[in-house]
Amino acid sequence: MHALDGIVVVSVEQAVAAPLATRHLADLGARVIKIERPDGGDFARGYDEAVRGMASHFVWLNRGKESVAIDLKTDEGRAALAELVAHADVFVQNLAPGAAARLGFGAEALCAAHPDLIAVEMSGYGGSGPYRDRRAYDLLIQGETGLASVTGTAASPAKTGIPVADIGAGMYAFSAVLAALLRRERGAGGAHLEISMFDAVTEWMGHPLYTTLHTGTPPPRAALGHPAIVPYDAYPTADGPDLLIGVQNDRQWRQLARDVLGRPDLAEAPDYATNVARCRHRATVDAVIAEVTAGLPTAELVSALDAAGITNAALHTVHGLAGHPQLAARDRWRAVDTPVGPIDAVLPPINFADVEARMGSVPALGEHTRDVLAEFGADGRGGPPGEGSER
Repeated sequence: MHALDGIVVVSVEQAVAAPLATRHLADLGARVIKIERPDGGDFARGYDEAVRGMASHFVWLNRGKESVAIDLKTDEGRAALAELVAHADVFVQNLAPGAAARLGFGAEALCAAHPDLIAVEMSGYGGSGPYRDRRAYDLLIQGETGLASVTGTAASPAKTGIPVADIGAGMYAFSAVLAALLRRERGAGGAHLEISMFDAVTEWMGHPLYTTLHTGTPPPRAALGHPAIVPYDAYPTADGPDLLIGVQNDRQWRQLARDVLGRPDLAEAPDYATNVARCRHRATVDAVIAEVTAGLPTAELVSALDAAGITNAALHTVHGLAGHPQLAARDRWRAVDTPVGPIDAVLPPINFADVEARMGSVPALGEHTRDVLAEFGADGRGGPPGEGSER
């Protein structure tokens, strides 16, 4: 059986953070009922048309869910949602600040009415403090938390290539729900969970934050390199792609110098013998390594690094990930149904030895509205898709 079989999740969600959390719950067997606006649904449906006309974010984040389209600006729509929540184990929402409470679905009120409910409020900055009412998007949180200031090159800050603030908040919501379900099982009742993107990224900023607090100086932006470890960067090969080489301690540096670079003189040289010294001479260290690696075919260099016990990896493009032999060898691809036919999707990272993740279909907007509302006795449908108004 799946870990969350029998758990019902109702989610008024959009974009990335909440859908990621609930998709993982669905993968583990929970029944996830996704509430969408009738006029367009989750706005992530319109981000792009990359997957045979469907948006890549939506396809990634919403498999295994039932789409129920109701208009929460109508009395009938709110009554329908209230009926669904009354039958739910978990309620999740990531609407604009204060929107859920104005609609009558604030976590405090819901928990008072349903003592066993786990109510999750997701937001940009949390439910208190001077930023509580500010809207937030991934890039804005990366700016406010200083993440962008430590990402990029020496010349320019950059955001990450994936929405880490959204993903971080989604994963903390997912893990918090699992903890709350366990706590409820032990007799403690429901829970009110508050998850913010700002808090998630602040937690992940631990290294630069503590470095700055205790030295007064933030770590420098180092592009692919590591601000506090050398060598730890990409180096050219004779035939490509570039190879990432990471040395985690001084013993590994000595092995790299002797067994790969053919420079035993560098192993104990004062300017290179310790990581602190190598950080001071970063440019020279990188140049010495690149001079050797650029003359070696990738396969030969990887063989030498592996023999010396030096960690390394290819600097792949996304094409490299899609065709990665590790995914193929471990049978990580599955077919997932969508409104436009089956597509390939990767199994999630949570691997039970005795049961595979439940990778359900990607729903069309409002596909399950009538069946779900009838099942739960929720008569206020708010109209079929296209007849509602925007939340």
